[in-house]
Amino acid sequence: MMADDQSLAKLEQLIGEIGDLNSKLVMLVGPSRSGKTQLLRQLGTKLNIEPLNVGLDLGRRLAATPNSKRGFSAGELLREMADRERTENLLLLDNLELLFEPSLQINPLDLVRRLAHAKPVVAVWPGELRGDRLVYADMSHPEHRDYSRDGVVVLEI
Repeated sequence: MMADDQSLAKLEQLIGEIGDLNSKLVMLVGPSRSGKTQLLRQLGTKLNIEPLNVGLDLGRRLAATPNSKRGFSAGELLREMADRERTENLLLLDNLELLFEPSLQINPLDLVRRLAHAKPVVAVWPGELRGDRLVYADMSHPEHRDYSRDGVVVLEI
C-alpha cells in the first residue's frame, strides 16, 4: 500500500518548516498498519535516503556488547549509525521498539530528540498520541512509556 500523496506532501512541508527549530524532529504517529513505514519509505525513495531500521541495525551491534554496557552503548551506537548515513539533510528512523527495552534504561524519545539537534530526523513512533502525550505500550506493560510531545512535530496518519 502506498501512502497517499497528501501525506507525503504534508510530511515534506513539515520537514521544510522544522529547519529553524532547536530540535528538528518529525514523528510519524498513527495506529498499527496505518502506513507510517510506507510513508517513511516513500519519502526515502523520493529523496534517495535509506531509512535506518533501528531494531535490526542497532540490535545487531548491541548483541556484541556486554549487557551491563548496552544502555550506554545504545546512544553511542545510534549516533554512530546516524553519522554513518552521511545525509546531512535528513535522517529517517524506523523500528524504534528496541530502544524501549527496559534493560537498556534509556529514554528513547530523548535519544532521538538529541539526534535531531544535528540534523532533521523523521521517525516512526511505535506507539500512539493521546492528547499531547506520546505513549508507548499499555500501562501494565513493562516497556510502557509516556512522554510530552514538547519539541516534537507530530504528523498523525
